[in-house]
Amino acid sequence: MLIEHPDDGKRGRRRPALAAVAALALAAGTAVAAPAAPEAVLPISGGTPDIGFDDIGYFPALDRLSIPAGRTGVLDLIDPRSGAITARYPVTSVRTARGRRASTTSAAYGDGYLFASDHGRNAVAVIDAHSGKEVVRVPLASEPDYLRFLGSRQELWVTEPHGRQIQVFRMEPGAKPTFTLISTVAVPGGPESLVFDTALGRAYTNLWKEQTAVLDLAHPRVIGRWRASCAGPRGLALDTARGFLFVGCAEGAVAVLDLKSDGRVLAKAPAGAGVDIISYAAARRHLYVPGARAATLSVFRVGDSGALQALALYRTAQGAHCVTDDGRGRVFVCDPDAGRILEFRDSPRGVKRDTSRAAR
Repeated sequence: MLIEHPDDGKRGRRRPALAAVAALALAAGTAVAAPAAPEAVLPISGGTPDIGFDDIGYFPALDRLSIPAGRTGVLDLIDPRSGAITARYPVTSVRTARGRRASTTSAAYGDGYLFASDHGRNAVAVIDAHSGKEVVRVPLASEPDYLRFLGSRQELWVTEPHGRQIQVFRMEPGAKPTFTLISTVAVPGGPESLVFDTALGRAYTNLWKEQTAVLDLAHPRVIGRWRASCAGPRGLALDTARGFLFVGCAEGAVAVLDLKSDGRVLAKAPAGAGVDIISYAAARRHLYVPGARAATLSVFRVGDSGALQALALYRTAQGAHCVTDDGRGRVFVCDPDAGRILEFRDSPRGVKRDTSRAAR
């Protein structure tokens, strides 16, 4: 069932007082005296402390931000241009633990369907994106983390860290689509995060310590392990055109791996401590790296060789560990403690990175 937002069209961005100062600095291309503040704040209905944001995203086919709203049990869709919540889809009424294992924390989109994790029932809710009705529920072997839909193969992939595995389901479309489990991939020491590389027929996921696993898409299984020079590899992002895999390092860094030379590390740069989820805007060649413990968002430009150039530093919030972007310079960072999303505007060239004590 689709729940329309009660203030749809009226609910929008709340702009912090410092946003205007940051915007002027960005426009002038000058350095700022301290990390730039958010451009806007997008409150989430029912947002409370420890709401449990995790895998927020952007669905280009819908031009909507995907905000699985944690302990609310609802998947929100937000218009990135206006900041308005345009739809709310109930996923689960079961309230689970606080933090990242909250009721619903990951979503995917494909072929007219939304897929949302249900931590309370260890399942995936499949929702018709047009009618807003739930059409089927896919039971899982253990608690879900990341959901990803592989359209070229009509497959739903679900990472299950507690089971140390990934379950792969094939979808048969129809009035009521069916899902058949076709593979269970053992990932000892993981899995954390998941991205598809259809150009090379691979998927990538991290182990909790030091390594990134390479999987075969056609016959789902681990076919290699790469060292990303991270003590704690976490988030992943991909530049398929240039063959780069980006790995966020929990200790406070981001690394660039070469897909064409067995994951050779091309570059590594420091970022705020507590890196988890990262995001990459391919058209701008900008990489967005939040540091949850540092309460910062670092922006890097990725060179043709994979070199990382620090462009900008923004102030976020303690615990802000997840990020997505819409490819048009709007960057969105979760603020779990306040139950809201912080919006930043990314200049094509960024701003000079602040080196003051406040930024460190």
